[in-house]
Amino acid sequence: MFRPKVPTMPQPTGLTTPPAVVEPTAVTPHAPAPASTVATPARNRPAVQLTPGTVLALVGGTAVVLVVGAVLVSMLLAVALTAASVAVCALTVRSVIARR
Repeated sequence: MFRPKVPTMPQPTGLTTPPAVVEPTAVTPHAPAPASTVATPARNRPAVQLTPGTVLALVGGTAVVLVVGAVLVSMLLAVALTAASVAVCALTVRSVIARR
């Protein structure tokens, strides 16, 4: 019950080729090849292309993030103010009851 069940791997079917034999080779140092004199032209395009659609999406996404963040912060502030006012009311009612 508590022993793990190890899946079994199916055996390959059909013809298989034996692994190739790799023979070690000796490394002989030689003179480095001369550097290529043909220079490739540098690209003048920026890495990121901003089309009007992508700019609009970027601005819209930023606006959505800012609006959602402002709403969440204002809700958190409302909850904190409500909790503080409830605590003050509870202390006031407790002190009034204690005086009687």
